[in-house]
Amino acid sequence: MTKTAAPYIPQIRLYQQWLEKRHGLRFDDFEALWRWSVDEPEAFWMSLWEHDAIDSPVPPTVALEDATMPGAKWFPGTQVNYAQRVLRHAEAAQRAGQPAIISDNELGEARELPWPELQRQVASFALTLRELGVGRGDRVAAYLPNVPETIVAFLACASIGAIWSVCAPDMGAQAVTDRFQQIAPKVLIAADGVYYAGKAIDRADTVAALRAALPTVEKLIVLQSAHSRGLPTADLTYAQATARDDEATRTFLPEWLPFDHPLWVVYSSGTTGLPKPLVHGHGGIITIVAAIGKHNDIGPSYAPNSFGERFHWYSSTGWIMWNTQVAGLLDGATICLFDGSPGGGKEAPDWTVLWRFAARHQVTYFGAGAAFYANCMKAGVDIAACGDLTRIRALGSTGSPLSEDVQRWGTEQFAHIGTPDIWWNNLSGGTDFAGIFVGGHRELPNEPGVMQCRAIGHAVEAWNEQGQAVTGEVGELVCSKPVPSMPLFFWGDQGNARYLSSYFDVYPGVWRHGDWIKVNDNGSCVIYGRSDATINRHGLRMGTSEIYAAVEALPEVLDSMVIDLEYLGRASRMVLFVVLREGFTLDAALTARIQGAIKTALSPRFIPDDILQAPEIPRTLSGKKQEVPIKKLFLGQPIDKVVNREAMANPQCVPWYVAQAEAPTAG
Repeated sequence: MTKTAAPYIPQIRLYQQWLEKRHGLRFDDFEALWRWSVDEPEAFWMSLWEHDAIDSPVPPTVALEDATMPGAKWFPGTQVNYAQRVLRHAEAAQRAGQPAIISDNELGEARELPWPELQRQVASFALTLRELGVGRGDRVAAYLPNVPETIVAFLACASIGAIWSVCAPDMGAQAVTDRFQQIAPKVLIAADGVYYAGKAIDRADTVAALRAALPTVEKLIVLQSAHSRGLPTADLTYAQATARDDEATRTFLPEWLPFDHPLWVVYSSGTTGLPKPLVHGHGGIITIVAAIGKHNDIGPSYAPNSFGERFHWYSSTGWIMWNTQVAGLLDGATICLFDGSPGGGKEAPDWTVLWRFAARHQVTYFGAGAAFYANCMKAGVDIAACGDLTRIRALGSTGSPLSEDVQRWGTEQFAHIGTPDIWWNNLSGGTDFAGIFVGGHRELPNEPGVMQCRAIGHAVEAWNEQGQAVTGEVGELVCSKPVPSMPLFFWGDQGNARYLSSYFDVYPGVWRHGDWIKVNDNGSCVIYGRSDATINRHGLRMGTSEIYAAVEALPEVLDSMVIDLEYLGRASRMVLFVVLREGFTLDAALTARIQGAIKTALSPRFIPDDILQAPEIPRTLSGKKQEVPIKKLFLGQPIDKVVNREAMANPQCVPWYVAQAEAPTAG
């Protein structure tokens, strides 16, 4: 196969051609299409259902019955199933000789999973879950890496109406427990070991600790690895759960479920309390993938227009981009998984790992966090030396703003190997609604540092402090109309209290996302990072409260505050301020202990770039840490504009923070 094996007419162009032919709708430019999609939500979302041939034994009569946010009612009476939507591609893809999943890892253990085998394993696992007493609405928690087995387990859960939730094995036991305890899982599926950054990591003790901390777990299924010294006490192994190959597996069909039946629980951390357990529905995810698929431009591997499509987006299972990677199967694409470190080990950094993986497996669509590309540029990576990458037609980036310099570097790299003007699909969305607000378009200008357009069906605007939409100015990113993948609810959230306070407390009835955005006159956008105090490290979000819990558990630390300085064109910088007990100073040993506490409780990703010993943590009269004002101060705003000293409990500490912000290393 060569890079010209398929025409790759953009999916959004095919959709527009269909709209004109089927409904007589013709749009002069993309902005007109976008405007129609948000002004006429009923017609737009119903057209997507029809165009993408979404299956339901009961056809829809209305797309949006109630537009109230939160709580919008979509496609009432219809029945869908995520797993059914994936497995519908099996026969056609198998006939065309296209595998479902290609996987590889740091040890070079490459595997291919054909569609019929994916189908059989999903059926076997689903039947096993039923035998274990798992049914509709039961939660199944998974502590698994980015391997095909995780996808099989997820699709098995989806197929019988069980609710899936996964955490990555790089997360510490407490962080995982804080998430899973909220949803009271019936079954735990866990890997006993992983291999990452050149090291085998035994997770048997962590798995045992998780089971002990989750009293509702009735059964433990263990994915065995070569990286564990001892098997946790398991009720079943993954191999046993997927061993069936009989009439029952051959005739197994996923259950039809109500459109709003819960599919999974994902977690997005806020600035206070436990991580938010967000529940998304089968129908909402299926429908949103239909919409954003027009922007992401991923087609079936067996279709003439996208023949041989191989979609890779580097992710851990703890990032929403894992869900995006899996959604490639909804589109009928072959997905390519890499399990391991994208940058080699600490002792031997190597930022060519993913490029060599992409060359080895003929990836056509390569996605990663913006920080990955920045690291490649800093490391002086030459992709021409990484194998044949001429099949790559698109580069995806998300997680944080991609700087102009990095995008230009990547474009030049691909020009050198004979792919001029490589398309960058720069995305901005969120775990919160498992989708994108701003994304790419194959036919629009691809300007470095700028995202091409707002997603169709998403009424995204920049609002000023008066709640007015502005153009050409930085404002709060809001979505003024519902989209199907917004959370059904937060698990255990009485009266939607956390849901409302997370997104609707500033503008009632309007989703405020917590990002700074500028919408340009031509509809392109620039994202400037978080407008709240949530920590965003390469796309993974963590609440500041989780960091405080880890740090302040140390006896030397009295108080702490963390800020994440993330803005376009500069590397993210995370600063942790600590107040120590009398007689202690922040020496190298204590710094290492603080770093170790964060690494153990949360993840190495959340180790701060700087740790500073502070005289006091600034607090309001009600005792709240002033994270957002101090963040704004460090981002260059005048102190008198961001801090009201009269509302502070300890205004005497402000000059110290001003001095730190003005220090040469502050920005």
